Amino acid sequence: MANLQSHLHIGNLRAFSIRATSPSNNGAPPSISYSSSSSGSNNKGGPLILELPLEKIRRPLMRTRSNDPEKVKDLMDSISQIGLQVPIDVLEVDGAYYGFSGCHRYKAHQRLGLPTIRCKIRRGTKETLRHHLR
Repeated sequence: MANLQSHLHIGNLRAFSIRATSPSNNGAPPSISYSSSSSGSNNKGGPLILELPLEKIRRPLMRTRSNDPEKVKDLMDSISQIGLQVPIDVLEVDGAYYGFSGCHRYKAHQRLGLPTIRCKIRRGTKETLRHHLR
């Protein structure tokens, strides 16, 4: 599949970038990343949807949460058949990635031996990270 990139600018409203890439190695449809920004602002854009290696995602709350084994198994079956349909949410702070949700999807990817997982990445500050750790 060829890469496709488009950029749309509408007056003084917002600029959008959309990029589709090749299919992921977990059977999911092609990744689509997008960002938007207001003209004249310092907004760095909205969330990006990207495939990240599992080992790059820190899971600081793993010890305090337990997964439902049946839900993980059901997700493994689904991901094997149709790929991951909903990306996990990841917070990027100073180049490090933190996952606070999607624990069943993350575990299913681990158990399937998949090297990457589709993530919706938001950039945040250390203060945002501290808020999530409370």
